[in-house]
Amino acid sequence: MSGFRYGVFGAGRQGVATAYDMLRHGGGTRVLLADYDEAAARQGAERLNTLIGQQAAGWRRVDVRDSAAVEATLADIDVFVCGTPFEFIPQATQAALQAGASMVDFGGHTPTVLWQLEQDAVAKQRGITIVPDCGMGPGMNNTLGAYAVELLESEGLSAREVYLWDGGLPQNPAPPWNYQCTFNINGLTNEYYGQVAFLRDGKITMVGAFEELEPVEFEGVGELEAFTTTGGTSTAPYTFEGKLQAYQNKTCRWPGHFAQFKAFQQLGLFELESIEVNGQPVVPRDVFHALLEPKITASVVKDVCVMRAKGVGVDNSGQSCAVVIDLIDRYDPATGFTAMERITGWHAGIMAEFIARGQVEPGVWPMEKAVPASVFMDKVRERGFDVTVRWE
Repeated sequence: MSGFRYGVFGAGRQGVATAYDMLRHGGGTRVLLADYDEAAARQGAERLNTLIGQQAAGWRRVDVRDSAAVEATLADIDVFVCGTPFEFIPQATQAALQAGASMVDFGGHTPTVLWQLEQDAVAKQRGITIVPDCGMGPGMNNTLGAYAVELLESEGLSAREVYLWDGGLPQNPAPPWNYQCTFNINGLTNEYYGQVAFLRDGKITMVGAFEELEPVEFEGVGELEAFTTTGGTSTAPYTFEGKLQAYQNKTCRWPGHFAQFKAFQQLGLFELESIEVNGQPVVPRDVFHALLEPKITASVVKDVCVMRAKGVGVDNSGQSCAVVIDLIDRYDPATGFTAMERITGWHAGIMAEFIARGQVEPGVWPMEKAVPASVFMDKVRERGFDVTVRWE
């Protein structure tokens, strides 16, 4: 055993799945689950120890807003994953820099990532590595996008365009919502609000959420609808600017979701500014969360996650060719992990493993530049994910 000491801040669904990957696949001998909710941290650690079959997971109550407590917790940790809501990521990043601990996070808020990249010199000075925006989307989707570029170039083609689709869905949708939340509801409304950076005609172009509806079909799943959401492309459009003409991502849902949730958006229910109701300030998004979350939350979620990357390139004669990469995963009854937990958590776990093994140099790295995508995909396949590649 390599003896890596891992940590996970946030003992929610994805956090526990990440910790499992660190112990099962990432060469970890020890992982610490830290959470503001003491019961969640303890129960997560107990579940991990049962799954792993040894006492390898510990737990601790830590408020991520308490910088001193976070830094003290990081004193004995090589690499940790910040699995908290995105608004706490800057504080965790500062704590990582102070404590000298390498870090991965689930991200989802591109302005935060751009701020983290500005800390590159400090991270290098401290000798640590930080890779934001790991997970499913952003995360695995952009790994698939970078992989498409590498596959095109390996065939002597000049990569021109990358199109991404991804989504987490209930296997058996129940009306009227036909959706179940498999991650923090703040993450859902965060990606349903604001704008996202795409590459269009080779230039960074901002596109709003809930635009450009289109049908998309996945074998064994059926026809879905796809539309723009925010955060999914992360830093990839900036990385590929000057190289690609197009880079974009759309979220997939069962048909009818777009019309429902765009109506909520247009009504203003995703807004963060308070409005006055009967003389009292009310945040519309808080009301939306309070009303919707109980209706789309279940103790056991049997889900399916779909991901697709399509890369288009041209040869020396100008003839175009495309590669299509599909990844489909489902709830695992053996471990009880959802597909969303597996893809999100294990993607972050893979990146943490690369950092722990010294395969990513110190500094703050855009996720798609930290490790060659083909090398990353070897680890994805080792974990048993079903990945198919076809050429068109």
